[in-house]
Amino acid sequence: MKKNAIVSLADSNYFPLLEELIDSIKRFKESENIAICVLDAGLTHDQKETLSKKVDNVMSAEWNIEVPEYKVKGKEWLKSQVSRAFLPNYFPNYEKYLWIDCDAWVNDWETIELYLKACENGKLGITQTIGPGYKITSKVNWLIGKLAIIKSQNFKHAVKSKIPYAKARKLAFAPHINIGVFSLEKNSPGWENWQKNLKQTLKAGNIFGSEGLAINMSVYIDDLETEFLPLNCNWITSNLLPKYDESNNTFVEPYLPNYKIGIMHLAAGIWQDGKDMRVDKNIKIEIETLSNKKILKSLRYNN
Repeated sequence: MKKNAIVSLADSNYFPLLEELIDSIKRFKESENIAICVLDAGLTHDQKETLSKKVDNVMSAEWNIEVPEYKVKGKEWLKSQVSRAFLPNYFPNYEKYLWIDCDAWVNDWETIELYLKACENGKLGITQTIGPGYKITSKVNWLIGKLAIIKSQNFKHAVKSKIPYAKARKLAFAPHINIGVFSLEKNSPGWENWQKNLKQTLKAGNIFGSEGLAINMSVYIDDLETEFLPLNCNWITSNLLPKYDESNNTFVEPYLPNYKIGIMHLAAGIWQDGKDMRVDKNIKIEIETLSNKKILKSLRYNN
């Protein structure tokens, strides 16, 4: 019996990315001891048949919190903005859950072990989207002199979601937390706290991003006990490109000591000529190697 589970979600359009994530996990021998579970948010019958041979469980994602139909009609994939806060409801037989967005893939198994360790004793294991090389963390519009309008991601969404200003201010310049990779134990108080905040953020704000705002509220307002993991554990390529280590054939952080990327996350996409690398695997971009060469590489998983 497998004790822990890696969970992701996809619709039919993102199925190729989901398969790459699964393949990136299963190439490690250690993956034999962890379940892979999938939430279906619009997969085809044939895609689910393919998954049945590769993963431990596939469940249909639901609207665990009621949302206005006009906001989500025809957008089954938006269930990811709600269902991931209820993973023990879908897959109740596991002790720990590691969520990885389907537009991410595993480059180093040590990162999996870190996330599973991070969530012990009810903690949330997660990564802040800030690190060496990040030049902008929040946006402001400067008016006259010292006056400015805050435009940080958390603050804007909080105000739109009608979160009281006293709480929104606490989020204004807090390092944003990306919910695309996280870990929680089955009995962690984090689930209930997150769900409480999610019900609030869904009432008035956008559906997309609501779960991220809710988890930021849990951490920065409700002081949910959190284990913050290094940036290479959830490397968001649209924020900062990695470098490539040709000697070891792997992606690494662009700054010394050039730690190996643990999970490569294509959140927001890598765009070239109006095309997204998440949709077109043929897209390659120029990145640097550790020997200061320029090479063309795709950042998607290639087995």
